[in-house]
Amino acid sequence: MVKFIGEYIVKVDDKGRLIFPAAFKNLVPASEDEPQRFVIKKDIFCDCLEMWTYEEWIRQSEDVKSKLNFFNIDHARFWREYMRNRALVQPDGKLGRILIPKNLLESIGVTKEVVFCGVDHKIEIWAKEKFAAAELSDEEYISLAGKLSDL
Repeated sequence: MVKFIGEYIVKVDDKGRLIFPAAFKNLVPASEDEPQRFVIKKDIFCDCLEMWTYEEWIRQSEDVKSKLNFFNIDHARFWREYMRNRALVQPDGKLGRILIPKNLLESIGVTKEVVFCGVDHKIEIWAKEKFAAAELSDEEYISLAGKLSDL
């Protein structure tokens, strides 16, 4: 499994394209048979997008689906919403640009710059301003670490 680490600030061009950071692009091998493909979706809890390798997306979505009973209306409604507003993107071969649908970028408030943030098994895509605002203070981080250490 690919492990994404680091933060990269990228400008959005007039067509909504972004240069996919080379440090991330180089972690995902591509071939003629298997091009680089990623699934992008809105995060449930934060005002950012999640970007998964296609293979990891398949694994994650199959895991979620295996816990559902599609004869249960709430499960069926959850699954429909879970699959809504997803985009399959593929960096172009030359520059590594990706085109994220405008509605997804607008949903997180992107105007000019985004931050690609490697979060181990996925990449988060943030509007630059919101990424900075979402950072925890040292006190919040220490408090949260203490709560989680009891698990």
